[in-house]
Amino acid sequence: MTITTGAPPPTHNLPVALARGFLTGGVVGTSLAALVVGGIVENASLFVTGLVLPVVYGLLWFLAGMPRRAREAAVVPRTALAVIESREAVGGETSEVPVRFELTVVPDDGPVYRVEITQDINLVDLADYRPRGVVVVQYPPDRPWRVRIVKRPTPEWEDRAASAQLDSVPGTATVAAPPQGCAFGFVVLLGLLLGVAAVLLAFRADLFDRDDTAKSPSAARPSVSSTSSTTIVSSASGTVALGRGQSFLDKGELDRALGSLTKGGDTRDKRQALTVVVQERLLSVVFSPAGTQTPGFDPRALPYGGFPALVEEATTTLGVRSPQTWQITADRLTGSLVIRVVVTGAEGTASLEADGQGKVVRRAPAR
Repeated sequence: MTITTGAPPPTHNLPVALARGFLTGGVVGTSLAALVVGGIVENASLFVTGLVLPVVYGLLWFLAGMPRRAREAAVVPRTALAVIESREAVGGETSEVPVRFELTVVPDDGPVYRVEITQDINLVDLADYRPRGVVVVQYPPDRPWRVRIVKRPTPEWEDRAASAQLDSVPGTATVAAPPQGCAFGFVVLLGLLLGVAAVLLAFRADLFDRDDTAKSPSAARPSVSSTSSTTIVSSASGTVALGRGQSFLDKGELDRALGSLTKGGDTRDKRQALTVVVQERLLSVVFSPAGTQTPGFDPRALPYGGFPALVEEATTTLGVRSPQTWQITADRLTGSLVIRVVVTGAEGTASLEADGQGKVVRRAPAR
């Protein structure tokens, strides 16, 4: 068949995306600063604000997006034929396997283009999606990169797919979601910093002008030690920073660092943690305030031995070919303990989630 190459122009509302990024960064920065500062100055209302603010923001964002989602749902998707250029299973431990497809999409009334998608395919049906096979796809007219393979097409389209002979188009015709670029990352960082600064400025008197003369030396000053690492422990948080050439992925390093934050694992020390954050050379723990009913967990019960494997999987199987940074966050703010691994690189951001035993339950490849 005769085809016309050329990618459909993508749509992207840059000002709205930047405003959303700035607002999201501000909420994240304000929430984290409120949790830390509220714990340090023992301000229960500020601490609760840090917990509630992300929930309220998420609810408002969901409500604000309802009209847009309703408009998108009302748009009739276009149906077209596509030829599978390549496929690759990217993980999965259940019957539904995430598969990355590279497709050449051939609309009836538009230019032909290439697109890369990831879609869950049942293991039983995987053999039906062979390279050079023709499938039926659907996509929104204004977002041609959001292609989904129709697993059960109508008889008419099924007959067309069975008899069609489609040609490939060059990779230069690939369509992808519009990149948000450096500007988006900058406004997110700016919003985060302004949110943190707003909380610090509002409570600077409580933080820096507190009268600690009546307190015991151990309560008035955090303990600091420095050999190959630096440890800082207070009533509300603890931090361990490693020296150059060290990593918390090294065998036993996390256990030693956590022991220094929890008094060497003394069974009389029942301190519960709100969050545990692990980076290459930095470990941070925010403890639950004494006397409050907050969703904490025992930081010593985390599956630290499985952290290197989680980081290895996140940096090698989720599409970030040149990982620059990684971060592990453990919390149970939603009820059950969740361990998240976030990897960033030139290809974007990818993440995976694991349960309290370190078993991966969800993956989000880079896009």
